[in-house]
Amino acid sequence: MTTEPGGPHAHPARSVEIELKFDVDDDTALPDWSGLPGVTSVGAAEPRDLDAVYLDTADLALARAGYAVRRRTGGPDEGWHIKGPRDTEGGRIELHWPLGAEGTVPDAVAAALASVAASTDYAPIARIRNQRTAYALRDADGGLVAEFVDDRVVATDERDGMRRTWREWEFELGPAAPADRAALFAAVERAVSAAGGREAASASKLARALGA
Repeated sequence: MTTEPGGPHAHPARSVEIELKFDVDDDTALPDWSGLPGVTSVGAAEPRDLDAVYLDTADLALARAGYAVRRRTGGPDEGWHIKGPRDTEGGRIELHWPLGAEGTVPDAVAAALASVAASTDYAPIARIRNQRTAYALRDADGGLVAEFVDDRVVATDERDGMRRTWREWEFELGPAAPADRAALFAAVERAVSAAGGREAASASKLARALGA
């Protein structure tokens, strides 16, 4: 892949992703979130049409080091993303840059992972298209406790053309999440189980797209 000028030290947006993932059948009804600690309202459904291309080297050097790199269109955070290895609490640091030109890796993205692999060795390994419906779960002050998303995924392994489809739910903590995460997550798991959901078969969409 070629690189795109833009300054190797361009500052990305930075966030920490802490989420739960669940598998669900196509006809499973949404969970009842009324019993979640700190949640007083659930926002209206927000549809998002997401299309992401993931890059790595032929020997998956980035994945083996715990990283994922993608260029995604659609949604409020479209652009280039790097997801880092999971920490001891299950969170992942995510870096985000603007979308830029298709087919070129921004200099800043290449620089951020230069110690792991050269961007000239990157190639598409998966394309993940996702019909997402997002819901904001808020507290009494309007703060975002979490975002719940209902994903219907079509993934293609670009290495062999294998196509996989599934439906999953994600529950990602927001800035107003309560300090007692364990109690919140336990309530989420009870609500999901009651609705017919189950523990996700794979830790990430990319891993599942690649058959892991």
